[in-house]
Amino acid sequence: MDLRMIEMMAPPETTREARQLLEEKRIMGMWTDHLDDGCSILRILSNADQTEVISDMLSDKFSSIEGFRILLFSVEATLPQPDIEDAEEEVGEVAAKEEIEGPGRVSREELYADVTEGSELTPIYLAMVVLSTLVAGVGLILNDVATIIGAMVIAPLLAPNVSLSLALTLGDLELGWRSIKANGAGLAVSLVISVIMGIVFTVDPGAKEMITRTMVNLKHIIIALAAGSAGVLAFTRGVAAAIVGVMVAVALLPPLVALGLLLGAGFMQLAVGAGILTVTNVICINLAGILTFLAQGVRPRSWWEEKKAKKASRTALAIWTLLLLIFAGIIWYWGQFDVEALVP
Repeated sequence: MDLRMIEMMAPPETTREARQLLEEKRIMGMWTDHLDDGCSILRILSNADQTEVISDMLSDKFSSIEGFRILLFSVEATLPQPDIEDAEEEVGEVAAKEEIEGPGRVSREELYADVTEGSELTPIYLAMVVLSTLVAGVGLILNDVATIIGAMVIAPLLAPNVSLSLALTLGDLELGWRSIKANGAGLAVSLVISVIMGIVFTVDPGAKEMITRTMVNLKHIIIALAAGSAGVLAFTRGVAAAIVGVMVAVALLPPLVALGLLLGAGFMQLAVGAGILTVTNVICINLAGILTFLAQGVRPRSWWEEKKAKKASRTALAIWTLLLLIFAGIIWYWGQFDVEALVP
């Protein structure tokens, strides 16, 4: 069971009122501490998927009170462990207790904090991009599948794509611009490094792992859509992002590095196929990301923000869908060529 501890800081009379409000709900546990400065802390133990409902409930009622603040912590374990079967029996026996139905994911605030961390354009992020590009480039040059998979494990391009999808879902323009800068910088750095590798090293365009990234077909759209959805679910369900990030890396990193290697080595016609695949994958990952966020019920807390978010998400969906249809036609046209015949 994935647990969270919610800490609400407020004046004592406010925490007492909040406790009375939550006692009518099914809460795993509540504790109140009184501080020396006259404030109180109400600690609430709950399931991870209940935290958004609880925090919204408390914020809507008490956010205007001076000193109000909510902190959210992940709980690794609790003793004694909660007995799910006993809890269900208790709910059946006490009909007056109302269970808080969560959205089936981590809270909006927790999701935002996790995702926005990856939208920052930092030296560490760029270093991870460089390292993953070097490993993927060597893997493609050596035609070594294991080395290519090793580059995918680093998965630096997952977070900025997911944060861009979240920004468009919530209508957060500031987060959107940060995500675009981080994503664009990561893609550009990876492309430049791989072009240099293509110039310096001997590239075999007929190698299996290389030619695969130039033979684009409509099936690649399914892979990229699934990758984008999996990347978002990794954050909304609290799954280790690095694990699911491998799937996003499958769709982004190898074709991007293949594009750079082929450009650097002078195989321009073959590079077209890798470029088409790269751009199509970026479109699909972001389109699937927005759809998955919407399906998971990720919305702004206030109604006026939700109105702006609906407009932003609809516009983004329309643009990404139009681009996908355009590139689907390009992929179909490219599929009429015998790519292997272009290999010198």
